[in-house]
Amino acid sequence: MKQIACGPEGTIESMHLVDAESPEPRAGEVLIEVACAGVNRPDLFQRSGRYPPPPGASPILGLEVAGRVAALGEGVTEWRVGDRIAALAPGGGYAEYCVVPAAHALAVPDAVRMTDAAALPEVWFTVWANLMDIGHLGKGERLLVHGGSSGLGLAAIQLARYVGAEIIVTVGSAEKAAFCRDFGAAFAINYRQEDFLEKAREITSGEGVDVVLDMVGGSYLQKNVSLLRRDGRLVLIAFLEGSRTEFDFLPLMMKRLTISGSTMRSRTLAEKAAIRDALRENVWPSLMDGRLKSHVCATFPLAQAGEAHRLMESSHHIGKIVLQVR
Repeated sequence: MKQIACGPEGTIESMHLVDAESPEPRAGEVLIEVACAGVNRPDLFQRSGRYPPPPGASPILGLEVAGRVAALGEGVTEWRVGDRIAALAPGGGYAEYCVVPAAHALAVPDAVRMTDAAALPEVWFTVWANLMDIGHLGKGERLLVHGGSSGLGLAAIQLARYVGAEIIVTVGSAEKAAFCRDFGAAFAINYRQEDFLEKAREITSGEGVDVVLDMVGGSYLQKNVSLLRRDGRLVLIAFLEGSRTEFDFLPLMMKRLTISGSTMRSRTLAEKAAIRDALRENVWPSLMDGRLKSHVCATFPLAQAGEAHRLMESSHHIGKIVLQVR
């Protein structure tokens, strides 16, 4: 098979297409003939040496794929060879064949393009786990999401609307703000032009929000806590601005706040399977028939994976970036 490899320097320029042996599925796994693979920011971190794969995971980049089942590992009865599926992968997505746990896959109807299906697993597993399982976002609550125009941010917009919550997002341009509002956000704050804390207070008439989903960290942490109202929840999923900052914990005590953080890749197989099951029951049918939307802004051939990374690093994209493998 063909796969993307990276040089030891971890640069975009070091990414190149190589020949390799196709992996074999072990017990409980399926081999996917990959049609498309999603590109995610953790891929950039792994490429540069800042997010190594967990023990036993493929060292190949790529955390989500869509394609057809090519082979079944021992004990797999849920899928058949030829089934169209999308899956959360432990790694290995930037390749013509990828092995994934059978319990981390979801069916893709014939009417859904593989390009669109490949853009769903990583962001929807992440958003569901952090907003529903950890953040307990509920009907009538307010949610603030930083990075609202990212693939994850757009998924959060759709999920908030799905559960009946009001969503505010922060973005870096007027174009992104308009897109997010059209996509379902009640308000979009351009953080390059306005202080998001003051603007969010204005929007909410000083009441604040119930949940913040933050992928920035750094100086945003104290502002997030200031914006949360009583019994609010701050959910951390990344630290684009860094994980260290001076912090005053007093508001946590005064407002009974909760701060949590998680990563998806380090979760156990059973934990990810439980998230898959929740998605399959609650939102996957709506994603497959278009009631819940996603947005793919760009596709690249597998051989141009470096250009896909370059676009993501520029932060000029809106929504998801996908590699066309076959």
